[in-house]
Amino acid sequence: MNKTRLEAFSDGVLAIILTIMVLEIKVPHGESFKDLLPLFPKFLSYILSFIYIGIYWNNHHYLLHGLTKVNAKILWANLHLLFWLSLVPVSTGWMGEHNFAKPAMALYGFILLLSAIAYVILQKIIVSSEGKNSALAKTLGKDLKGKASVVLYVVGIVSSFYNEWISGACYFIVALLWLIPDKRIENLFGSAE
Repeated sequence: MNKTRLEAFSDGVLAIILTIMVLEIKVPHGESFKDLLPLFPKFLSYILSFIYIGIYWNNHHYLLHGLTKVNAKILWANLHLLFWLSLVPVSTGWMGEHNFAKPAMALYGFILLLSAIAYVILQKIIVSSEGKNSALAKTLGKDLKGKASVVLYVVGIVSSFYNEWISGACYFIVALLWLIPDKRIENLFGSAE
């Protein structure tokens, strides 16, 4: 399989994930603006999850840009990432439906944590495939943002059992950390073109 096919498949799965999430927001039965108020928690959870999927889409694009060859390990690691991301709509819907209840916040954080771990696994397999002296390996370095994200996810999951606002703040902070694509990789490929 070539890199283009892997990218196209991943893009398609991510597009379907976004579509499923937006379909969870049902049209209100009334015709006034106040009938939109019950949709507010669903809309907020959708916005956060949309941002997360967008972050993964951006960073996945740049990560695969550095790929010169595809092997079975990369295919399975990519599927592993897509599996966890495909569960985001379930936790997003549950969170929005139940006004960010503690169990929903815990599940959301757990899925985000496992998605992040799956991304790190994919990243490590790609770096291993490309070689430790590859430009991608040198560019990624110690990945402090990635490590900080995992810590914040764990704090968010644990705090969700006590205070869903702290939990939500942790997930929001991680999204802010990654909102702008990883500049290290972006700069590497921007200078190469």
